[in-house]
Amino acid sequence: MRMRPTLSWTPAQDLPPGTTDLAPVTDALSSGGVLVLSGAGISTESGIPDYRGEGGSLSRHTPMTYQDFTASAQARRRYWARSHLGWRTFGRARPNAGHRAVAAFGRHGRLSGVITQNVDSLHQAAGSEGVVDLHGSLDRVVCLSCGTFSPRRELAQRLEAANAGFRPVASTINPDGDADLTDEQVGDFRVVPCTVCGGILKPDVVFFGESVPLPRVEHCRELVREAASLLVLGSSLTVMSGLRFVRLAAQSGKPVLIVNQDATRGDSLAVTRIALPLGTALTTVAARLGIPVDEESAGPV
Repeated sequence: MRMRPTLSWTPAQDLPPGTTDLAPVTDALSSGGVLVLSGAGISTESGIPDYRGEGGSLSRHTPMTYQDFTASAQARRRYWARSHLGWRTFGRARPNAGHRAVAAFGRHGRLSGVITQNVDSLHQAAGSEGVVDLHGSLDRVVCLSCGTFSPRRELAQRLEAANAGFRPVASTINPDGDADLTDEQVGDFRVVPCTVCGGILKPDVVFFGESVPLPRVEHCRELVREAASLLVLGSSLTVMSGLRFVRLAAQSGKPVLIVNQDATRGDSLAVTRIALPLGTALTTVAARLGIPVDEESAGPV
């Protein structure tokens, strides 16, 4: 069971076209019991780029694999230098209108749950409760030796102290919080060990090539089985970690609705794909349902 294999996907020519008709999403949320599955596209309006779609970073960015991270001290140095720099921007991102609309739907009893493929914790920051972080969260760190968890902010402070002169300028910040740096920019960046046992620290996220924990997958499957419908927000569904739940919903006779501007790998299984920006689409639906969405400034601060 592998998460996010590095594959490419080209939309089939016979996929149903996108629409701008929000009625199916409005109807589903009006009835309630909607399970949300979100991807990187919901966070683009917060300043966190998508891997795919227009301006996506997949073609120029190769994310760290679990195998490389655990096998090579140099790979870990490169990862933590890039991730530490990315965290300065990534960690300051704020929920946008899409996240706030999802939280509002939850507060008004329209959702059965939220599963996110993102590692940015922006759904929780917007007020959503019981969010399943399918791929983990960057705001927590785990020791691979003793299993101790610690807050990312504490590690950031330790890395700042160990690398006081580290001030490179990144060309890109990616959806996994990794910044694009050259080997020269990484230089002799110092990685710090676990404060409990001296072991290797890793962000509490599922790397490429690593398995999503089976209990988490089973919990998500149960959420799909219990939901009245599945609403996919901002995911290309290119990788199996999210697509499996769309397939399960369709096989179970649950309507699948997708809001994503580009074609997705799940379009053929969906009742509709709505090709609109998520913030606009979800706030419009909320207004039609008479559900107020909290007013906050979107984007990073």
